[in-house]
Amino acid sequence: MKLTSGIYLSILTLILVIYYLVCGIYLNNLGYYNHESLFYIEKAKIVFEGTGNRLKVMGLTAPLIPFYATFIFTGFSATLAPVLASAVGTAVLFYVIASTITKRLNDDGYIWLLLIIFLFHPGIIYTAASGKSIYLILIFFFLFFLNLFKFYRSNTTFHVSIASLCLVILIFCDYKFIWLTLFFLPLVLSITIHSLNLGEQESIFRLFLSFNSPSLRRKLVNKTFALYIILFSLPLAAVLCYKLLNLTHASDLNYFAESPYATWNVLIDKLSFDQISTNSKYQIPETSILLSARVVLFAPMILIAIYLFRESTYQVLTILIPFAFIEFLHIKYDKVFLAYQYYMIFLILAYLCVIFKAHTVKNHKSFKLLLAVTILFQLYFGWDYLKNSLVPEERNFVKVLTENKDDTVQQDNVDVANYLNSLPGDAHVLADDAIAYGIIAFTTDIKPVIMPYQGNFLSALESPDKYVDYVVVATAKNIVSGYTQLNNKYIISIRHTIPNVNFRKVYETNDWTVYRVITNATEGGFDSRLIRK
Repeated sequence: MKLTSGIYLSILTLILVIYYLVCGIYLNNLGYYNHESLFYIEKAKIVFEGTGNRLKVMGLTAPLIPFYATFIFTGFSATLAPVLASAVGTAVLFYVIASTITKRLNDDGYIWLLLIIFLFHPGIIYTAASGKSIYLILIFFFLFFLNLFKFYRSNTTFHVSIASLCLVILIFCDYKFIWLTLFFLPLVLSITIHSLNLGEQESIFRLFLSFNSPSLRRKLVNKTFALYIILFSLPLAAVLCYKLLNLTHASDLNYFAESPYATWNVLIDKLSFDQISTNSKYQIPETSILLSARVVLFAPMILIAIYLFRESTYQVLTILIPFAFIEFLHIKYDKVFLAYQYYMIFLILAYLCVIFKAHTVKNHKSFKLLLAVTILFQLYFGWDYLKNSLVPEERNFVKVLTENKDDTVQQDNVDVANYLNSLPGDAHVLADDAIAYGIIAFTTDIKPVIMPYQGNFLSALESPDKYVDYVVVATAKNIVSGYTQLNNKYIISIRHTIPNVNFRKVYETNDWTVYRVITNATEGGFDSRLIRK
């Protein structure tokens, strides 16, 4: 059986889809969810089931591409849509990489090695079964660097155009990748110098020759400027247009990146760091000195990749750019721990480099044995990094996957949603989905729920007795209670502002309290039976 044939690759991809779906549905049945998947579920519910002006939610929810990717699968199951998307998307990533192998190497050995990674590497399983958007990041990161390497080999600007398009999509999968462009700015000059037809091989001598010849200098300047335009104009124009769209509809250029109504990670990243930093068992934060070393330990194949490209300085610099990128992220976002996906990009980049340079290796049998041993190291450290991650969500994934126990992290949200589902169909509920998106994601019918995207939310906030029957309020124990108006202070404020309006507790968990809006004339006591113990 020749795995490099298209039909067998399609069969392997289909098997991986089934494998990932089994893992994802298994975790889903144990109650595993994460903030990103819940956020997409809730926003998709608003788009398809909500009332009022949903255009802002549809156009400004970020990251945009992963959000739209869940739409395809929402018809099958709203709560499973992110998992279905990530399972299929990760299998597509395998197909893209395997297809590249068939075109360049036509060797089954490299397909088998790739298959081992996609079957057993915890990062790949996490990508496929968690419902997060990592699969899209890895796909377009791979395609971006693939087309750059194709340009290095063919010197055809068509590949730069495709790389630019991939970079645009990558930025709309994770906005932090906009900073990747910073490190390509100086590299473009080096790329242009090497694309000139000169006898000298060393960069410094090629640069000297170019600047001392008027015709070569003019050619160098023109080609450098053209590469800048082709590579960076489309990403920058796309981001500018999107920011103007945000300014038009939300009166804020950075609404998509800074508002908790537009993106899930605004609060979660900060809370994750605060929780770890204030934990009695304090963990040493990441330091710039050790970050790149951790990456090499996580993906030692990157060292093999650098060795394979050792004769081409600018191509080695291209491989080193992601190292500079994550170091920059660590400095700029110093209150946020580096997520697992930023380690995973090195796993994918290393294998891409192997694909491009494996044909130059004389002893393929020994080389594939070296890769197999390296992959075993990567599997071990992949599990170790995920198990001991500084990000609680990542540790929780391993815990649920390996211990076969129900995940109770989202239990409060599920319980409150179940209570809301039991209310009469004409009962209106006030909720702030900046922090309560987990509740909305599990709510069967969101039409009676008044949320900030609707025009009457502020009126309902000021006069709840005229608009709603129930209010969902964050308790003092809820770690995100300070990021919403709907907390205990809101209840006190309304009681003081509108003396005729009062609230009666009808359901309570550790993180949430549901109040019935009543007037003093009909005020009753609190039914203690409705408190979840």
